[in-house]
Amino acid sequence: MTRSPGTSPLDDLIRAQKRQRAGALRLAVLSAVTVGAASTLLLGLSGWFIVASAGAGAAGLAAAHAFNVLLPSAGIRFLAILRTAARYGERLSGHAAALRALAAIRPAVFESLAAAPPSQSLSLSRGEASARLVQDVDAIETRFVRLSAPWSAAAGLGAGLVLALLAGWAPALTILTAAAAALVSARALARRFSAPARATIQTRTGALKDSVAALVSASAELRAYGLADWAGETLNARAAALDAARRDAARAQGLIIASQAVICGAAVAAAIALAAPAGAALAALSGLAAVMSIDALTSLANAFDQDGAAHEARERLDAVLRHRPRHAPRKTPCPDHLDLFGHTLGPGQRLAICGPSGCGKTTAIETLLGLRGPDAVTTREAFAWLPQDAGLVAGTVRENLRLASPTASDDELWAVLEDACLAERVRAAPEGLSAYVGDDGERLSGGERRRLALARAYLRDAPWLLLDEPTEGLDPATEAAVLAHLDARLKRTGQGVVLVSHRAAPLAICERTVHLDTHEKGPASASPSLVSAL
Repeated sequence: MTRSPGTSPLDDLIRAQKRQRAGALRLAVLSAVTVGAASTLLLGLSGWFIVASAGAGAAGLAAAHAFNVLLPSAGIRFLAILRTAARYGERLSGHAAALRALAAIRPAVFESLAAAPPSQSLSLSRGEASARLVQDVDAIETRFVRLSAPWSAAAGLGAGLVLALLAGWAPALTILTAAAAALVSARALARRFSAPARATIQTRTGALKDSVAALVSASAELRAYGLADWAGETLNARAAALDAARRDAARAQGLIIASQAVICGAAVAAAIALAAPAGAALAALSGLAAVMSIDALTSLANAFDQDGAAHEARERLDAVLRHRPRHAPRKTPCPDHLDLFGHTLGPGQRLAICGPSGCGKTTAIETLLGLRGPDAVTTREAFAWLPQDAGLVAGTVRENLRLASPTASDDELWAVLEDACLAERVRAAPEGLSAYVGDDGERLSGGERRRLALARAYLRDAPWLLLDEPTEGLDPATEAAVLAHLDARLKRTGQGVVLVSHRAAPLAICERTVHLDTHEKGPASASPSLVSAL
């Protein structure tokens, strides 16, 4: 996407969504204009009708018979129906367009997170990433919903001025002046009080989500070490800080509402007084026109109140969206050979990397994948990776496996589960492949989670398996079975393997072994290179 000068990535996304939802947004604007005008005309006409009817009744039987009640009552009913239909149309079209736009923006935010350099994307916590994708995107919903607000406000104010003009120029000018004062007051109060509070709410909500995600993932350890109360106090402190910001925002919103009420009251009193010479009916009409004219500006006042949250969300989203994904990446051919620590690894060959904890084994693997240092050092298509801390999504066995191959059939899923020695366990579950594994696989044991992640690596079609501690957490018998199946799979598929382990059994299935020492950790030992043979 080509960015316009002076615009942000989020602006470009919003502009593109506005073009796609142009029809629905135009309908929302037209409906909002109808609502604004019909609401003002309805109340003004109703007030005039009530007062005029009372006046005719008080004037005597002849005046009451001469008063035309049919035309005003028909007008009132028509305006009521028109307002109801237009309000439904505005909500239906405007909010539908906004929700569809948000549904398109969230994947763009996720793609940008994925496209960011690993040093940035992998450093973003779960809670902070959730805050970007959920609350920040929700905050910019006002950028769509409020598109019709100025038109609705203008229509309501215009209708009120037309009604007031029936009683003279003075009531109309009073209403116009009051409307200007209401807008200026709402804008000033929002900038002074609402904007800081709303921005603080955005950041503190992200901090609370971050704390919840971290503490929930460590809930077992917290209970084991007697720190559950401390965790609760920590979350309570975060929640209290968020509540304080919300109270500040509520007070700011109350100030805006109070200022609007004071201005509205003054405008009504002045309009009635100035229209009094034209008669009681027109005076009532002018007073109600003043009420509805100021009320029509409520949507703009609400938008001003939300500007702080929207601005903070925009800053946070722009920081993510500057990393634009390439939707048609250049295909890089998989290499024919790997050059690792002075060893050339050809197709189907096996290399083990071992050494004490902290010597750089995992760092070497992550560098090979481009998760450390520049992405250009490797092509990830060459590898099916099992990380040391493999993550599982809160879904079914099938959904977790298909992360590696979205189109894989159930037969293929069962095959890799057999190779990972997990098929019997999954068959024992009543739901089979549809069994829910819980958040990060919490319904599985540690060894079962490890084997499910291993099966997922098997499912990816790649020349080399890249396995970091594939048998960690397994008992000796299960480890032996998994390694026997791995050896048979490698012989059957012709895949090569780079295997990282500190255990003796996995090293035995590899042809060569590289031993790393702690003092060797550094760029030379932790930055393997990848070359394509000509």
